[in-house]
Amino acid sequence: MRLADFDFDLPEERIALRPANPRDSARLLFVQSEQPFQDLHVRDLPGLLRAGDVLVLNDTRVIPARLKGVRVRDASHVAVEATLHQRKSPAVWTAFMRPGKRLQPGDRISFGAMDDRACLLGALDATVKAKGEGGEVTLSFDLSGPDLDAAIAERGAMPLPPYIAAKRGEDEQDLTDYQTVYAEEDGSVAAPTAGLHFTPDLFARLAEAGVTIEKVTLHVGAGTFLPVKTEEVAEHRMHAEWGEVDEATADRLNVARAAGGRIVCVGTTSLRLLESATGEDGVVRPFRDETAIFITPGYRFRAADGLMTNFHLPKSTLFMLVSAFAGLDTMRAAYRHAIETGYRFYSYGDSSLLWRA
Repeated sequence: MRLADFDFDLPEERIALRPANPRDSARLLFVQSEQPFQDLHVRDLPGLLRAGDVLVLNDTRVIPARLKGVRVRDASHVAVEATLHQRKSPAVWTAFMRPGKRLQPGDRISFGAMDDRACLLGALDATVKAKGEGGEVTLSFDLSGPDLDAAIAERGAMPLPPYIAAKRGEDEQDLTDYQTVYAEEDGSVAAPTAGLHFTPDLFARLAEAGVTIEKVTLHVGAGTFLPVKTEEVAEHRMHAEWGEVDEATADRLNVARAAGGRIVCVGTTSLRLLESATGEDGVVRPFRDETAIFITPGYRFRAADGLMTNFHLPKSTLFMLVSAFAGLDTMRAAYRHAIETGYRFYSYGDSSLLWRA
């Protein structure tokens, strides 16, 4: 398939800059194969599921991964900005940096700025170790482990998606808005945004409906925002992200499916991880590794029966994934309907519930 197969026109005013309040008041487009679309709200979710169904949530927590600083080389000082991408060791991260072309291995970066914009030398320093073909820079920090985590938390800013950051700066409200209410495991540099719609009240009503909750962890990297640059979809190289499905969770999911329960992934991150952990025999197994699974039309799904997800960018790997899940023609029609009826798109936007075609 070609990249143009996944293109569509999206008016700029459909891009949400703030989330719905309360969270579960967001709109929900219910999509079933060969059935009329239903315009609902996230708070209606318990009525769309049945007792024995399982919602699979990604419990990763977003860290303040956007860092401003200064590149120091001899007598030259240049302002730089880094978005951390993926942790490689207690002291090493890969990052996307601006400006990146002028950075060289051996350069020293001092991150963190005071109110007068003077750099806090020594507070959070790193050395450029390598530059990758995809524009990534490998940074080796002077601090390590919990000390590095604390410094990043103090100096960093919430890494809003580029389509929001281009229109407004982050603020205190984003510290809460761009985090799920059930986030537990630090490590993501982008939110699993389908989960932003959940509230304690919604969880209580799901429990009353007999729907159970399982949590997995996939640390979302900044690569999720990288555009597809190859015209032939099959030539695209998917970014890798680290995830874990523990043995107890895998066992409970297998028991639920054997009893007739449907597995509904909340977000493409949960779905990609669960599909990575499931064998051709449909059995979910413990998983603790990186996954670079790339799901496009023609993929045979092993685990997920349903998918709750926000509305994605044109020509993105995530629109390819939902097209594989519910059918390309179905998703083209669903997105046309969403645009025509005023649904809000992207990370802070509205949601959809899809059943597997």
